[in-house]
Amino acid sequence: MEADREWMYEGRIVNGMFSNKWGDKVDEFVAFALRHPECVNGGTAIRCPCTLVKCQNKKFLNVETVKVHLYKNGFVPDYYVWIYHGEKEVHQRCSRSVQVSVSETDQMVSDNMNHTTYHRMVCDAAGPEFNPYEEPNAEARNFYDMIRAGDKPVYEGNSKHTQLSTAVRMLEIKCRHRCSQAWFDDMSNFIQELLPPDNLMPLDFYITKKLVRGLGLPVQVIHCCVNNCMIYWGDDSDLNSCKKCGHAQYKQTARGSGNRLYIRKLKVPYKKMHYFPITPRLQRLYASTATTNEMRWHSEHHMEDGKMCHFSDAPAWKHFDGCFSDFSSEVRNVRLGLFADGFQPFGQSGQQYSLWPVVVTPYNLPPDLCMKEEFMFLTVLVPGPTNPKGKIDVFLQPLIAEQNF
Repeated sequence: MEADREWMYEGRIVNGMFSNKWGDKVDEFVAFALRHPECVNGGTAIRCPCTLVKCQNKKFLNVETVKVHLYKNGFVPDYYVWIYHGEKEVHQRCSRSVQVSVSETDQMVSDNMNHTTYHRMVCDAAGPEFNPYEEPNAEARNFYDMIRAGDKPVYEGNSKHTQLSTAVRMLEIKCRHRCSQAWFDDMSNFIQELLPPDNLMPLDFYITKKLVRGLGLPVQVIHCCVNNCMIYWGDDSDLNSCKKCGHAQYKQTARGSGNRLYIRKLKVPYKKMHYFPITPRLQRLYASTATTNEMRWHSEHHMEDGKMCHFSDAPAWKHFDGCFSDFSSEVRNVRLGLFADGFQPFGQSGQQYSLWPVVVTPYNLPPDLCMKEEFMFLTVLVPGPTNPKGKIDVFLQPLIAEQNF
């Protein structure tokens, strides 16, 4: 190990991204610790030297979790001699004293991550329930893998795309142009031939999905009546036909011909909707230091000169507060605005199909935020091919039930 340990406190984040060089040094540190069995617990756990109060060379954690902690929080201040990881010889300390507090370190990570879309996307996907203090599980490994993928260029010398951004962009192109999985695999193989040999381009669709699996929104696919009478959900999930019009839930699909015609056992519904739970996204608004204060803005701001600048200034809002004082007394309760509109997903292809997305936005936020795209949350996709008209409330049942839970 080199005597100069100044790298531990410099170069972790460069231009808003985690540095490959710094990551390699962390790998060397972990390898050094594992070479000293007297400092290893259970074969894979070492003391975590990050700045968190629970760690600071006091707690044994799996090496993968230690790496996650160091990426997020950095090394404990002034730890130039690795006495808790097997080092006996005392190296000369760096002349420059580095003082980094826990709060400053957390703020530095937060501020720098905001400069890169893909690092922010990884941290948002981890969510408020991600707990790095536990022993590493599949979720922790996912987080660590995506952090690394968001840092590594797709090939040496490429400054525009990382492994993660390449995977996300390829999936976006596939969805936008409605390409098949076979096309995706063939195109990935062709791009492999164009890139240098030591590239990190995902080889096929399966590997690409595996790389970004932690970024996906949770979704529930719910079967619907073909006439929009009901959805097969909750107490009605076991029904095989509509309780309103009597129409069957599943198609009768057949195979074969002539005397050998038989009904397939695979159940194919006539229609299905998609529901995206809203609670995890609302929790992240309070988990992030960038939005937690803004979520109380509706209650803390004051109307100026009698001019209405926000929904909370309207008489209807004040009337609601008077009718439901138990709800309005807690300013952190979330007030959602809901809107829906139909569009033709197939463009000018000639196929008549109308899809109706339902979007909600939190009105707790100030007016310059609540109407921004990043705070408009897709919750329901009402299937076509026709306008649901007065039956759209049928498809809102999961959303209403989630808010009442």
